[in-house]
Amino acid sequence: MNHSNSKKTNTFLFFPCKIGKEMPIAIAEEGISAGFPSPAQDFLDTPIDLNKELIRNPSSTFYARVNGQSMEDMGIDSGDLVVIDKSIEITNGKIAVCYVDGEFTMKYIKIEKDCCWLVAANKKYPSIKVTADNEFIIWGIVIHVIKSF
Repeated sequence: MNHSNSKKTNTFLFFPCKIGKEMPIAIAEEGISAGFPSPAQDFLDTPIDLNKELIRNPSSTFYARVNGQSMEDMGIDSGDLVVIDKSIEITNGKIAVCYVDGEFTMKYIKIEKDCCWLVAANKKYPSIKVTADNEFIIWGIVIHVIKSF
C-alpha cells in the first residue's frame, strides 16, 4: 500500500479522499436476506459507485485507519477505516475525530454549558473533559465505518 499521500499520527493514519474515475460495482437492489434465504437471483441490478455512496463532500472528506479500542462498543475496532467529513455540523451524540492537547482521538461529543465531554464507547476508557484550558479542535465527524473480516 502506498502511504505517500497519507499523514500518520499517534492514533490515526489519515488519507485524503480522491475521487477520480467511477468504479461502478453491481448491487442486488432487492437486498440480501439476513433471516431466511430468499430465492436466488440470476442477475444483479443497478451498479453503484462507492465513492458517490459514501462521500457527500469530497473536498472536506478524509479516510482514517483506527488504532485502538475506545469505540469498540459502537462496533468501531482497531484496523477499521472511517470516513470523516469536516463539513458536517457538530452536535451532541455525533462521533467525532478530535485534536486534544497534541493528540487525535475519536469519541462521542457531549456538549455542556461550560465544557465539552469526549465519551468513549468502551467502559475501559474514561471520558475526557475539555475546557477552555485545553488545546481542542473537532477535526471532523465520522460518517461511515468500513470493516474487513
